[in-house]
Amino acid sequence: MSNLTSAAYRTGERVQREGDYICEAGRRTALREGDKFPYCPVTGLDTNWYYSE
Repeated sequence: MSNLTSAAYRTGERVQREGDYICEAGRRTALREGDKFPYCPVTGLDTNWYYSE
């Protein structure tokens, strides 16, 4: 089972740490350092993303 960090990252912010992130709707997405956090893949709206360890 994954552990989520408590820090939240908003849509449009730059990814500082490569890895898997989970949006508020629960969808896991792999992101690279320097990418921008995308819109929620479920709702298409701004969302918070959480790093999954």
